[in-house]
Amino acid sequence: MPRLFWIGSPFFAQALRDEGWQVHAMDFQQVAVFGWEDIVRTAGWEPDVVVVADKSRPPFVLGMESFPCLTVFYCVDSHIHSWYPLYAQAFDVCLMSLRDHIPLVAGRRLPDERIWWTPAFAKDADLPRPPAPEWDLLFVGTVDAARTPARHAFLQRLGQRLPGLHVTRGDYRALYPRGRLLLNYCEHGDLNFRVFEALGCGGCLVTPRIGHGLTDLFKDGRDLLLYEPDDIDSLVQVVHTARADPERCARVAASGLARVDAAHRARHRARDFTKRL
Repeated sequence: MPRLFWIGSPFFAQALRDEGWQVHAMDFQQVAVFGWEDIVRTAGWEPDVVVVADKSRPPFVLGMESFPCLTVFYCVDSHIHSWYPLYAQAFDVCLMSLRDHIPLVAGRRLPDERIWWTPAFAKDADLPRPPAPEWDLLFVGTVDAARTPARHAFLQRLGQRLPGLHVTRGDYRALYPRGRLLLNYCEHGDLNFRVFEALGCGGCLVTPRIGHGLTDLFKDGRDLLLYEPDDIDSLVQVVHTARADPERCARVAASGLARVDAAHRARHRARDFTKRL
């Protein structure tokens, strides 16, 4: 059984066990830097593969260009950290969550054929629950003038146009059944996990029309509903049209869930990763 050491955010680490890997996953919280000896000591064995998974913090694994095994960088927040494309060059493989950022990594030391698009996904626990609609349009996530200024300003303006908008934080799996429509906002134009989480929970998702392969994975009007980024008028029109046809919303939600179940859960990412590696 091949041995894999996964360090950083867990993502699809646990799903790799079903693909035949012996996995040691370590999602640390302290400020620390790890090298080969630290990894071997922690696992109790020498891995065949080390995966360094994005934690959106400064580099926490060093010396990987000399590790005596395959090394993989799982890059998710390339829309935030400009140093990621340089750091990626020290690995054997780079998984890129945001497809349009692959050119930032390509053409350097790391061969282009070892840069693999690995979009976000729904977690196993992202499952439909019985609907209990309370709000016409629901957004679940961080809304803070300092941390997410664009999102904060957009939702402030949207609330003035759509009194049925409800913005909150908490357990999205428990909250999503209470929204007739689920809203996504992409602060940096990124294809974020909320897209897959909302669809995996069986919601009718309203999300901005962005790049990074969104419209290759899901079809507007069939799997989800798209509005033009940062365009209040576009979003209001999409919401009004959707609210006037609940049966259509139900069909869109069911289709989006089916697409996620067929190709965009943790098991799919683990299977694809194993085959390609």
